Order: sequence, then C-alpha cells, then structure tokens
Amino acid sequence: MDKKKADSPSIPFNNLDFLHSREARPIRIISEYIDPEVRFSKNGVHHTVVFFGSARIKEDKNSAMGRFYWDAEELAFRIASWSKKLKEENNKIFVCTGGGPGIMEAANRGADRAGEKTIGLNIQLPFEQHPNPYISPELNMEFHYFYMRKLWFLYQSKALIAFPGGYGTLDELFESLTLIQTQKVEKGNLPIVLFGTDFWKKLVNFEQMADLGLISPEDLSLFKFCDTVDEAYDYLIPRIEKLTKEVNSIL
Repeated sequence: MDKKKADSPSIPFNNLDFLHSREARPIRIISEYIDPEVRFSKNGVHHTVVFFGSARIKEDKNSAMGRFYWDAEELAFRIASWSKKLKEENNKIFVCTGGGPGIMEAANRGADRAGEKTIGLNIQLPFEQHPNPYISPELNMEFHYFYMRKLWFLYQSKALIAFPGGYGTLDELFESLTLIQTQKVEKGNLPIVLFGTDFWKKLVNFEQMADLGLISPEDLSLFKFCDTVDEAYDYLIPRIEKLTKEVNSIL
C-alpha cells in the first residue's frame, strides 16, 4: 500500500515558531548586531553624536521643560550643519537618538532641518515608544533587546548628550559612564554633556559620591554640565573633531 506523500518540512530560517523560540534567542541577538552594522555600512555611518532625553518632553515653549525640546533641536541642527560642511566623508557625524518622541524627536528634527540623514534606534515598548517622523527611513531601526540597542548607541559615538529624562535616560547615561570609567569603552576621551545643570545637580549629587569615596574625584571629569546650545556646541565640536581623527586612523 502506497504511503501518503509527507509534506516537506520547513527550512529552519523560514520557521517563525523556531525563530521566536527560547532556543533561537542567540540568532535573534546576532541579527540585532548584524542588521544595524550592514545598514550603517551602506549609509557611510562611522561616527555619531547620541542624544538621550525624555520621551515625555513636549515642544510647548510655554511649559517648564519645553525649552529643552528646542535646545535639543537647535543643538542637533548646529552639529549636523557643521558636519555637512566637512569634506571628508569618513568625518561625517550623524545625529543618533532612541527614535521616539520628546527629546529624541527634537534631535532628529534638528538634523533633518539641516538636510542630513538622522538615525533612530527604537525599542519595542508597551507605551510611549514609536518612531518619530524625522528619522531617515533607511536608518530607522527597531530593537527587541535593550543591550543590543545600547551597544549601537555607544559603538560609533563620538559624543553623548543627556537632556533631562527619566529612568531610561538615567539608565543610558549611567551605563555609559560606567563603561567609560571601567575602561570597557576604548574611547576614554568620549565627551559627555549633561544639559541642564540645575536639573542634573538636583537629581544626582555627583560631588557627594566623590566625597564619600564611592567614585574617584577624577570621575567627575567624565562629563560636563552645559546650559546653552552655544556652550554645548563650543565644548563638543573640538573634542568630536579630535576623537574622529583618532578613530579614522584605525578604520
């Protein structure tokens, strides 16, 4: 008696049940490394300036926090406009954010106003996070794993700018500071700006941490407080230029 012909089994990389399984987690993690790397390579992205900040800050100029939205927009515009004038493609600086609303939208918006491509590294969250309309489509990415997203925040960064924010902003800032402090990031001279002195000093008593011996006094030099776009821009640009040249020499 002839046996009924069996259906062909699915190829593993076409099997969504398998790819979404616990056993396939390493494959999903690797994909969140390789896909961004390919996209960055195709678009000539070697250097970024990363903006951190709250998704909840709106563009309302009359609100207490609204000025930070427009400061982020203007600072990103200034950095992108400066980058646009650079003659060497390898020196180009791309504005990168977490891709959502608030401060992230403002920074992407500023770079877009300058006519430059801009990066959004989104994360799947139950609320708040959705891609803002100012991200370049080819550089609009979404992650499932926070740690892979954080890797790409830091991997190509030549400066970090932290505007006021909540848990997510603090998480990103302090992980970055920890990696630099412990020399896990080779770019030990990576400039970090904390924008909004009053906000940051009320939120975190960095000096007390040093006074109590919880961090070294020199750890206070890992970041700089800034309150205006001009101050932040003037501090960042020469340091970005220097770090970019150092990195380009080993690309």
